[in-house]
Amino acid sequence: MCSHQPSCPSSDSHAPHVVSAHPEQGWSLLCNGAIVFDDSGELLPDGRVVAPHRVPVARLAMAA
Repeated sequence: MCSHQPSCPSSDSHAPHVVSAHPEQGWSLLCNGAIVFDDSGELLPDGRVVAPHRVPVARLAMAA
């Protein structure tokens, strides 16, 4: 799917580029075929699902 030279990292990496953003729907397609969601979840090209992994706002406030 990726046409970058050199090609983008695999779906296990966090460095691929957004090729199609749909903020009104809450998701973006990356050049490696993964779909990332605004809630931080992911759908990988091989069908695996990465559950959302946001840090709760209350935990961020306590860290400051």
